[in-house]
Amino acid sequence: MRSFAAVYNCGIIYFNDTIYSIFIEKYMNCPFCNTTDTKVIDSRETDDGKITRRRRVCEKCKLRFSTYEEVALLNLSVIKKDGTSVPYDKAKISQGLIKALIKRPVSEEKISTLLSSIEYEIRTLEKSSITTKEIGKIILKNLKKVDQVAYVRFASVFKSFGSIDSFKKELDNLDKE
Repeated sequence: MRSFAAVYNCGIIYFNDTIYSIFIEKYMNCPFCNTTDTKVIDSRETDDGKITRRRRVCEKCKLRFSTYEEVALLNLSVIKKDGTSVPYDKAKISQGLIKALIKRPVSEEKISTLLSSIEYEIRTLEKSSITTKEIGKIILKNLKKVDQVAYVRFASVFKSFGSIDSFKKELDNLDKE
């Protein structure tokens, strides 16, 4: 399974107007020879329309590679349980999802779509800060639609089940829905 760190190394380009950072396409370096002389040969949006995949060719070494463009949430702070504030980090959500989905029959593309949906929902709140509790609820809501076992795994950590009874209660609630 490809991690999102690997996707970043392949060259995700962030875009949006105003508060988000912008990397201009002409500065996209080839990951093989590091030249900036690359050309887009194919461009497609993912099924959900939130990520653009571009197939590129390096004019110098002639090798091909893909880049993925998506909006970055750079000016968002996350308020932790203890009240401290930290910058938003997509990798933390990605790691949590991957832990919950480990050894589950969920494709890499589905995980990517899930992560995009979660980020989209956070972005539509139009807030400058968000609590970890709010993020956790958004993750749970989206994870429940994809894989119920992963939902229970994530919920057990997020909701800090203190006993078997609280775990059973969550399973019963999931069964009723």
